Amino acid sequence: MQSVLADGLSRCRSRAAAILSSLAILMLWASAAAAHNVTEGDAGYIQEIWGINIIPFMYLGAKHMVTGYDHILFLLGVVFFLYKMKDVGIYVSLFAIGHSTTMLLGVWFGWGINAYIIDAIIGLSVVYKALDNLGAYQRWFGFQPNTKAATLIFGFFHGTGLATKILDYEIASEGLLPNLIAFNVGVEIGQLMALAVILIVMGYWRKSPNFFRQAYTVNVVMMSMGFILMGYQITGFFVAA
Repeated sequence: MQSVLADGLSRCRSRAAAILSSLAILMLWASAAAAHNVTEGDAGYIQEIWGINIIPFMYLGAKHMVTGYDHILFLLGVVFFLYKMKDVGIYVSLFAIGHSTTMLLGVWFGWGINAYIIDAIIGLSVVYKALDNLGAYQRWFGFQPNTKAATLIFGFFHGTGLATKILDYEIASEGLLPNLIAFNVGVEIGQLMALAVILIVMGYWRKSPNFFRQAYTVNVVMMSMGFILMGYQITGFFVAA
């Protein structure tokens, strides 16, 4: 009986690792798309509606976060080696504060940054966090950067990327603030949904005796994906110039 349970647990751990690996591969194929792209249908909807539309904007915000592979990659990197829910809450809250602040203020005050540049920085955030998880900064420079500050700062950039994209679609001024707040609430709901899936999978995976060996590989893949996103955006910047 114990042998059967052990085999079952081992299969669950292997599946958890496989799910994360598959997620990474799918995101790698998706890297040909812009990080904060808004689908054509959603863009048309944003341009056409007028007034306060709380539920639709909450849906759009949640959809953006759940399908935003750049957000998911960075979020995965942030919680990768966090074992206490208190620590997870602190770091995810810092990311949410940064993301929400620049998204709301960016759209409200019309702050815009070239989409290629901001998305390249977002790609850099994934590279940074993967290297941090690999312990690269301690080996290379002999010190550990402030991880909380980095999470907040990169959260600012993620929010700025979204604000830049929303500004491109000239959202209606009537009901702007309630709609933006609803969108942001949706983003946070989507973030909690994505975080729940990540933590469940990580919980099984961390019990595997091969976790640390596989963790190294996954973080290298994450870093590679961040570099691909950066290269794609930098290339787009010069081609569009």
